[in-house]
Amino acid sequence: MFESLSDRLGGVFDRLRGRGSLTEADVRAAMREVRVALLEADVALPVAREFVDKATEQAIGQQVLRSVTPGQQVVKIVNDALVAMLGGDGDGSAAELDLGVAPPAVIMMVGLQGSGKTTTTAKIARRLSGGQGGRERKKVLMASLDVNRPNAQEQLATLGTQTEVATLPIVPGQQPVDIARRALQAAKLQGYDVLMLDTAGRLHVDQALMDEMRAVADVAKPAEILLVVDALTGQDAVNVATSFSAQVPLTGVVLTRMDGDARGGAALSMRAVTGKPIKFAGTGEKMDALEAFHPSRVAGRILGMGDVVSLVERAAETIQQEDAEKIAARLAKGQFDLNDLRAQLQQMRKMGGLGALAGMLPGLKKAQNAVQQVGGEKVLIHMDAMIGSMTPKERAKPELLNAKRKIRIAKGSGTTVQDVNKLLKMHQEMAGAMKKIRKMGGLKGMAAMFGKGGMGGGGMGGLGGAGMPDIGSLIGGNSGGLPGLGGGQAKLPPGFENLMNKKK
Repeated sequence: MFESLSDRLGGVFDRLRGRGSLTEADVRAAMREVRVALLEADVALPVAREFVDKATEQAIGQQVLRSVTPGQQVVKIVNDALVAMLGGDGDGSAAELDLGVAPPAVIMMVGLQGSGKTTTTAKIARRLSGGQGGRERKKVLMASLDVNRPNAQEQLATLGTQTEVATLPIVPGQQPVDIARRALQAAKLQGYDVLMLDTAGRLHVDQALMDEMRAVADVAKPAEILLVVDALTGQDAVNVATSFSAQVPLTGVVLTRMDGDARGGAALSMRAVTGKPIKFAGTGEKMDALEAFHPSRVAGRILGMGDVVSLVERAAETIQQEDAEKIAARLAKGQFDLNDLRAQLQQMRKMGGLGALAGMLPGLKKAQNAVQQVGGEKVLIHMDAMIGSMTPKERAKPELLNAKRKIRIAKGSGTTVQDVNKLLKMHQEMAGAMKKIRKMGGLKGMAAMFGKGGMGGGGMGGLGGAGMPDIGSLIGGNSGGLPGLGGGQAKLPPGFENLMNKKK
């Protein structure tokens, strides 16, 4: 979503960092460019003006201009201002749902028709429940109050089955306020911790919609009223939020389609205009595509600083403990065949693919763009297809692959023999790394390679060298691998550098 804004700001700050000293004129000129970038990203004019004024006031201070690294200081000031704009109170962490009330805690979902309310209701319910990867293990009941849109109630019931979350039985002809009363009574009698009410929407804000919402709120007395808005609608999303907040006491906002190609102005303006925090961001159609909105992390992504914490959290969510233990045991013995490589490729796809991972690593913004230009996500699919075209014996013993077998594998996977050779070369490099780990002392050596403090210290020792595949070599570059997560390495892998040079 923030790609164009990130690119514009990156260019501004690169010029600042390239200077040994800054004058007030330099800072003001840079801040004018920042303002233009924000306006082009569809940020509301008053918000952009206030943002730039505050950042400029701090950036032209004597402490910054006389600093050893004035360019970096200005970047930090803009980062802090971005966090504040996005709603980062205190440490810039995500705003949590306030469910500390006598159960059932009622969460009322409001918004215009087509904004993604019903799907978001199911996503949040899944997140709160213990079903299919839910985190908080609360007992959740969902109820649809949408009697206007055809099959809206059936849609929520279907999503409830998918997410293993209970839904209120449908009674044809019952009106929203009566459904809310019945849902509240059922939640109390059956001991539910959370009741989620999916209210009806309209194509535009009208008085009938507001009256219905207020009537439901009077009956349900919700602990949270979350406004669901489509980020792709740009500034109109901010206008919708303003209208709703004037009518009902909103407690937070959920932005859907954050994975789209919107310019990001809605997200950047929402908190400043409504005064309400963005609590969640929808990042896809799947039921697990919902993230807590961390202002500090989003600001880091916009400024190209990466989001390692979210990357680690995503890995923790998707990695199966049993599988991880099996892989660790094999790596400790120096074993690494093509089945192990395939498992890691599938893991990368579960975590969002190569482009998503590159976007979360510091300094890899350009690499992410390069991956997209060459269809990098398809690389993982092609690699998996090549391994899938091998026999079980070939996957376990890659040394069996002679020229004749490679031709068969290439034809079976729709690739070329050269692609198969690149895959095998990458596997050899990774298998060599595993043998080095074994010589270093097995699991202890692996721990040292990954950094003493888990993600701290030396970081993960280079994903390309310690298990993650060197995708750079597969898409036309030299061997190199991705940089370490925690070690502060911000340079591009050689494969990506060569690739980008070719594109130029």
